[in-house]
Amino acid sequence: MPEAPVPILMYHAVATDPNDATRELSVAPEAFARQMELIAELGLTPVNTASLAASWRSGHPLPERPVLITFDDGYEGVHRHALPMLTKHGFTATLFVSTGWIRGAYDTGGGLDTMLDWDQVRELAAADVEIGGHSHTHPQLDQLDDAALRHQLIHCKEIVSDELGTAPVSFAYPYGYSSRRVRQAVRETGYAQALAVNNGLARRRQGPYALTRLTVRRGTTAEEFERLVEGRAVARDFARDRALTKGYALVRRARQVRRKVSRSRV
Repeated sequence: MPEAPVPILMYHAVATDPNDATRELSVAPEAFARQMELIAELGLTPVNTASLAASWRSGHPLPERPVLITFDDGYEGVHRHALPMLTKHGFTATLFVSTGWIRGAYDTGGGLDTMLDWDQVRELAAADVEIGGHSHTHPQLDQLDDAALRHQLIHCKEIVSDELGTAPVSFAYPYGYSSRRVRQAVRETGYAQALAVNNGLARRRQGPYALTRLTVRRGTTAEEFERLVEGRAVARDFARDRALTKGYALVRRARQVRRKVSRSRV
């Protein structure tokens, strides 16, 4: 019998009054609380990224009706608003940090809104939130040369290791973009699994370095959220997103070709 697909939810900020840069991908605290209640009411079992990938590698069964709750970037509202709800329900989750955006010694100043500090990241880790890597300064990794790509991956891993005492084993691609070269570099720098976006359900056959996630937005209604976690009408709900993603991918590939041609003429 084939493995059942798993919904992996992708959150960013959880905020009452987000700024314009994060508004669309920011979820109101009240909405997040209701979404966690729905997960509990529906009898779903949250697992973290490392557990999902380990189960699919080993063949050991997952809990009944698994779901993943993930957060990208490292916004302060994950600690302020999301953590109390996760704790209330006894849910695990995964937070993917862009280490140059976390407030502290390594801060590059690139965060899009108020970001976590390292004490808050440690408190999240102590509350059963897996801390994964999300690069150092959140670039489009497939646009970097090999040296810059590996620096983003390794520096992120080293900082998380130094701050938490444990190396991250899971990674999420900034902007969801990757390529065969990027996925190979993620594997070679010691990450055991990585998440993309693509707005579909995760399946074992996707492989550990291209697991698909579902975007949760500020405008996601309770009815839409219930469809997401139950795997119903996902293709319909994200049809526009897929069209935009494919269109932008074509634009990005055209830009890459133009850059290569320009370099060859120099």
